[in-house]
Amino acid sequence: MKKSELENAIKLQNELAKKVITKNFLPRKIKKVCGVDVSYSSNTAFCSAVILNKDDFDVIKTANLSMRNSSPYIPSLFMLKESKPILKTLECLDEDFDVLLVDSHGQLHPRQCGLACYVGLMTNKPVIGIAKSLLCGLVKDSHVKINGKILGYEIKRHEKKIYVSVGHKISLKTAVKIATELIKEDHWYPEPLRLANLYSKKIRAG
Repeated sequence: MKKSELENAIKLQNELAKKVITKNFLPRKIKKVCGVDVSYSSNTAFCSAVILNKDDFDVIKTANLSMRNSSPYIPSLFMLKESKPILKTLECLDEDFDVLLVDSHGQLHPRQCGLACYVGLMTNKPVIGIAKSLLCGLVKDSHVKINGKILGYEIKRHEKKIYVSVGHKISLKTAVKIATELIKEDHWYPEPLRLANLYSKKIRAG
């Protein structure tokens, strides 16, 4: 990737970070939650989106898509690789949802605009970023700070950790609450994302 393209992407992130909304734009009772995840094989992306009933985790709707994707993985610029398959897969859903979980960081990012923020701004939906590893920041008492500002939260389950942050149109407190409620007792990962990851691997396997 050319240096100018990287510079433009970083500039875009800095501009979009200012537009992220950290207040709740959610229905009083959240009923339908969606998770989206992408698996890869060579230069092909396999993306799955899964909408669940929040109360009983029953699957309401799924959408699957495969597409060529040769964009390289660049730390802190994950949106360049994964936003296109995610947005196209979400377009395939003919069912609305109340909140979306994305397997990536949101504001817990060097420029406070990770993939989850980008997807939230592009869809204008409430989005929560859920990451399996820490990209930046310091953890103290489960809160993750960047330059002294709390931008994420660490959840521990069964000796595993996830990092929750705001994507768009949701507060960090609410994002953490929803993410926690979506983790089954015998697991460590929110159910919508767990299933989306499982389905994406299934379509990758054919």
